[in-house]
Amino acid sequence: MDNNDKKFCLDLTNDELLKWCLDNGYPKFRAGQIMKWLNSGVTDTSKMTNIPAAMREKLNEDFMFSDMKIIDEFVSKIDGTRKLVYLLPDGNIIETVIMRYKTGLSICISSQAGCKMGCSFCASAKAGFGRSLTAGEMAAQVLMSQDHIGEKIRTVVVMGIGEPFDNYDNLISFIKIMNDPDGINMGARHITVSTCGIVPKIREFTKLRLQVNLAISLHAPNDELRRELMPVASAYSINELMGACREYVNATGRRITFEYSLFNEVNDTFACAEQLAGLLKGLNCHVNLIAANEFPGSPYKRSTKGRVEAFRNALENKGINATLRREMGTDIMAACGQLRRSREEERKA
Repeated sequence: MDNNDKKFCLDLTNDELLKWCLDNGYPKFRAGQIMKWLNSGVTDTSKMTNIPAAMREKLNEDFMFSDMKIIDEFVSKIDGTRKLVYLLPDGNIIETVIMRYKTGLSICISSQAGCKMGCSFCASAKAGFGRSLTAGEMAAQVLMSQDHIGEKIRTVVVMGIGEPFDNYDNLISFIKIMNDPDGINMGARHITVSTCGIVPKIREFTKLRLQVNLAISLHAPNDELRRELMPVASAYSINELMGACREYVNATGRRITFEYSLFNEVNDTFACAEQLAGLLKGLNCHVNLIAANEFPGSPYKRSTKGRVEAFRNALENKGINATLRREMGTDIMAACGQLRRSREEERKA
């Protein structure tokens, strides 16, 4: 069987593994043993020491193992943040970032190899689009990273390369994999999904009433400015987006987070802060202000420290809870997409 026709091992469900065992004459308990290895991040059958050699050989014949590899690792000398670069079987490259907080390790995973959203300030948009990841490839970033560093990861943020709601079905399957009480058993409140604002998918997500944290990449308080920064704003107005956000909060009871990158003299003015405060008034939310990431060729510069503080103060004076996101791994290009972009440019040169 060609590798392209094989299912990636971490995309297998308990039921699928059980059926495979029974179809091939193996006892039921073997399915549980294999799943335990997979849920530990072990995707190399040679390490599955309690599985008979002939069975391991059959697993490799029928499914794809060990073809997703860590090809680079960068560790920040500033704060210990790690960036892992994964090579997928088809040659696509994705990035995963592991950050240490007082509450434990958090991982930022990619949902796609590249991104189609085309945000003008984003490094991922400049590197082209490869494909969407499977649920198993998303889970692999958590499990393989955890196995690689030998330490449990406490929280997952789907905020790396790609737009999660442009890969909606696999995203939902990924959340189910992480939530599975017989498997990884990570609570929904330990998972955050970030979207640039695909309104129909936000509404579809709301109907599931999951306790997952939702973050919206907003970056502007009005349609005109948002359309300059984010093409998705041409499809869905800010009023449509805010309507969907209010529905989410009302349906789930969860506080929503708005991500707002600050670009010098673009969206960091007092007028923008006033507009943003008016937009969010009465909504159970939190604003995560971000010192914008700069990369070669970007038309934007990050806001100065003084303008950031003034913007935050203006929001707080209007009763809007706002914090400045802590920068991590700045010496290793920890912001997802920066390294992949440079790698893609090297490959095309």
